[in-house]
Amino acid sequence: MSEVPSAIHIRWAELVTLIEDARQAYYEHDKPTLDDLEYDKLFQELKQLETEFPILQTQDSPTMAVGGTASDMFTPVEHLQRMYSLDNVFSDEELDAWFARTEKSLGAMPSLLCELKIDGLAIDAVYENGKLRSVATRGDGRRGEDVTYNARFIPAIPQRLIAADGMALPELIEVRGEVFFTNAAFDQLNSEQAEQGLALFANPRNAAAGSLRQRIDKREQDVAEVRESATTDRQLARVVTLQQDLDRSVNRLRQLELTLHGIGVVTGLEVTKQSQAYEVLAKLGLPTSEHFKVQPDAKGAREFIAFYGEHRHDVTHEIDGIVIKVDEIDKQSELGETSRAPRWAIAYKYPPEVVRTRLLDIQVNVGRTGRVTPFAVMEPVKVAGSMVAMATLHNGFEVLRKGVLIGDMVFLRKAGDVIPEVLGPVIELRTGDERPFVMPTHCPDCGTELRPESEGDKDLRCPNAQSCPGQLIERLANIGSRKALDIEGLGEKSAIAMAKSGLVQDEGDLFSLTEADFLTSGYFTKDADKKLSGNAKSILEQLEIAKSQPLWRVLVALSIRHVGPPTAQAITKVFSSIDALQGASAQELAEVEGIGQITADAISEWFAEAWHQEVIRKWREAGVRMADEHVETGPTPLEGLVLVITGTIEGFTREGAEAAAAALG
Repeated sequence: MSEVPSAIHIRWAELVTLIEDARQAYYEHDKPTLDDLEYDKLFQELKQLETEFPILQTQDSPTMAVGGTASDMFTPVEHLQRMYSLDNVFSDEELDAWFARTEKSLGAMPSLLCELKIDGLAIDAVYENGKLRSVATRGDGRRGEDVTYNARFIPAIPQRLIAADGMALPELIEVRGEVFFTNAAFDQLNSEQAEQGLALFANPRNAAAGSLRQRIDKREQDVAEVRESATTDRQLARVVTLQQDLDRSVNRLRQLELTLHGIGVVTGLEVTKQSQAYEVLAKLGLPTSEHFKVQPDAKGAREFIAFYGEHRHDVTHEIDGIVIKVDEIDKQSELGETSRAPRWAIAYKYPPEVVRTRLLDIQVNVGRTGRVTPFAVMEPVKVAGSMVAMATLHNGFEVLRKGVLIGDMVFLRKAGDVIPEVLGPVIELRTGDERPFVMPTHCPDCGTELRPESEGDKDLRCPNAQSCPGQLIERLANIGSRKALDIEGLGEKSAIAMAKSGLVQDEGDLFSLTEADFLTSGYFTKDADKKLSGNAKSILEQLEIAKSQPLWRVLVALSIRHVGPPTAQAITKVFSSIDALQGASAQELAEVEGIGQITADAISEWFAEAWHQEVIRKWREAGVRMADEHVETGPTPLEGLVLVITGTIEGFTREGAEAAAAALG
């Protein structure tokens, strides 16, 4: 790459990393970190660099990739015909450019099929002689995850085809579509999650992906094994808990819908148009959308886009744009595909929805490390498919920068269709009754005077870490989070109940809780006879499991400033026990690769607190593992090298590839 300027090469590497991280978050973890506009801006910049410097473009570049890697939780399955992504456009100018390219390539503007872009999870299903053979996620486009077992619980996916109007069943047909939740089903799902004290799904797409990508077969096996060996009341209670979890998972699958939008390999059937394909699929008893129309030209396609831009919320499910396809199959073949997307189709993405609502109040929240964050309380309003009533405002300086007053009508959107964000006030609608927000000087939870950690710090903090109930609640919720000890059921509501009922004075008491303790709290009991709730039983079981988690997770659970999963993992590579870690000086800690002086000082300061030592003592006595077992390691041929995992590696998820590389040094 000698002919590429170093600054260009560095920027290219940055873009690859940013895009790969975003792709992994979206496709593999179902947790988008960038909205479509932000992602596309980075993607287009990367494409431009690779156009100017072709030597940069390798086969594992994000510009050549489709979807994400298949999870190693499921058996990989090869698609009969490759599945592609769609290129996106975000403006009329970009759409017009696609129309012009298509017309120029074909010599005339073809008929265009316009349909809704459903915000769901792409799947591939294969039927052989009318019987369902396999269902797989898209994965990297060539192979996906085999979810056939789960598909039998989804009524929307027929197990057998029908032959309507005398049509013969094809010998083999591969169909593609999206599984999704309707808005009503999604709202009901989140209501049930809330009732159980479980985390809510951010949006219908995440919920659909998470629901389909469950190991139902493994859960059924677990229930059967535990039931077979259960003899004590506690073991029988665990059977009930596991069965309830399984029932919830299966119920989520039953509510999934499917809409098909394409055919892959097919034998014994001839299809000449995309629109004809939908007619054929419907006659076979397969679900297709009623919201499509064949337009004769670009003008008709624009009208379709405009109509659903105004009526997108009249549809029963989430859409994030319109897909436009060349209708004739032979012309699709003539246009062909790039390495990642067909040239005969494009997705027009609607801009992030911006709505207006009333800012009723600005309140503050105290975080687990004492940071006090203002947040907006608004009249509930539907935006990007869900009701929103609150949004973070980050700090007092950000409130001033946005220029919002309590009582303002404000503009609101969801960044990435996930995170509510107040954009600013609708100044022309002010009445004069609005009032400015005043950042509190004392902690709303314990009354301690707030202060910045250092001169010039924009964040105010409550220094009363040990006794502030607000901080305790956040620390308990952090312990239960996936990034820490992953204790199902220990979310914010359970943490509030524990703190306010006095079940725990601090997090040190958590692992000593018993059934008798939970029975003293109304939140953790049910019915008039005060039986232990399913959530409480789950927490007790999960606490036992959490005692054996690796040391890095324990460190994250302790809520030490600046110590998240990557930092904790780096620390435990050098210090394999809590005793070794607290015996290290700040200078020794700062020498650990990836640990700067600020983090090193924060760790030393944390261990210097007497009440933190008491938390460690209580956890140790309760059986929490405070040291990683020594494991004999093999050769480390990669020691000293820095690797950036991009693209796909056969047989690995990206996290699995990173772990394998780390194990080799």
